[in-house]
Amino acid sequence: MTTIAIIGALNEEVALIAKSLSGVEHDRAASLDVTRGTIETADGQTVNVAATVGGMGLVNAAATTQHLIDAYRPDAVIFSGIAGNLNRELHVNDVVLGGVLRYLDTDMRLVGQWTPGTEDAPVEEFHSDERLLKLADAALTDAGIHHITGIIASGNYFVDTPEKVREVVLATGADAVEMEGAAVAHVAARNEVPALVIRALSDNADTDYEVFKAFDISEYADTAAKLVVDILRRLQ
Repeated sequence: MTTIAIIGALNEEVALIAKSLSGVEHDRAASLDVTRGTIETADGQTVNVAATVGGMGLVNAAATTQHLIDAYRPDAVIFSGIAGNLNRELHVNDVVLGGVLRYLDTDMRLVGQWTPGTEDAPVEEFHSDERLLKLADAALTDAGIHHITGIIASGNYFVDTPEKVREVVLATGADAVEMEGAAVAHVAARNEVPALVIRALSDNADTDYEVFKAFDISEYADTAAKLVVDILRRLQ
């Protein structure tokens, strides 16, 4: 039976995913509340799901991903959440699928030497799984949601000024910026587990953090959660 681990950026998002599961149970470990259950695919198969909110930042994302892989042995990891938009062709509530995941503040000549890279051929970036990208693309297309498969940059700081936006775009060429995706893809790659990073755009990376905290981001959480459930139902 297929098992999928899902990491959400928002409590609301994981709650919405949980409502779509059958036989829900809860685990508490590694400072995480993990919701477990099953969902039926379109062709009648059953998928096991373990979903949790991982917390903000690269270390939290990495620790959460490794815990889920160790505890539940998933066949794939999906990270779904919100991000700041860096692409002038995109708009708020569009979606960026992480075809490429790049760190903002990491020297990959050093970090990228470790599995899946080597000292002679360090990894420079990480990638979402092609099969999962195709499923997500089909789900978004059928839902009429504007999206691209693009570059997502991940770092441990909040991007909220034009100066920071220019810096990130120059360094990474990214379409969206956030704080977790590259770490999730990195840990998944080390464990040889396929991963998919999905980001619904919540703002244009131009909102001060104290102002951003007051936003009602439930709409973007709902977009992302519905997409994840649709992807699960498309699994074969």
